Amino acid sequence: MTSPALQIVVDTSVLVAGLRTRRGAAYKLLALLNDARWRVHVSVALVLEYEAVLKRLRDELQLSEQDVDDLVDGICAISDRHYIGFRRRPMSPDPDDDFLFDLAVVAKADCVITYNLHDLRALERIGVSVMTPLSFLQRAGVLP
Repeated sequence: MTSPALQIVVDTSVLVAGLRTRRGAAYKLLALLNDARWRVHVSVALVLEYEAVLKRLRDELQLSEQDVDDLVDGICAISDRHYIGFRRRPMSPDPDDDFLFDLAVVAKADCVITYNLHDLRALERIGVSVMTPLSFLQRAGVLP
């Protein structure tokens, strides 16, 4: 019997790290975003943050504006998209991260994957695991 897909939210920090280098767990996770073992969830706020950060860093990441648009569109195409009709404020030490709490609740996320463990650790109080890409891929059995 197949276990149900993990419900995940991928923070912008992971997206940026995976685009900076083709080595490491963040890149491996991005290459596997459409894997049947998990479902990726996004909200308007997260997609707008993806777009803003990637466009701000596009020269460093060696991406054109069209590359960023195509990447964000691709993520949206494989993700479950959610409307956030409420706000659980404040939850994070960094109020700019609170929208991730909202998305995690609406998506019934099992896990938020991030390098920002400190600010998102409070998600664990509501039953959402917070882990790095490496920890997630190890938990999922992709990496030893």
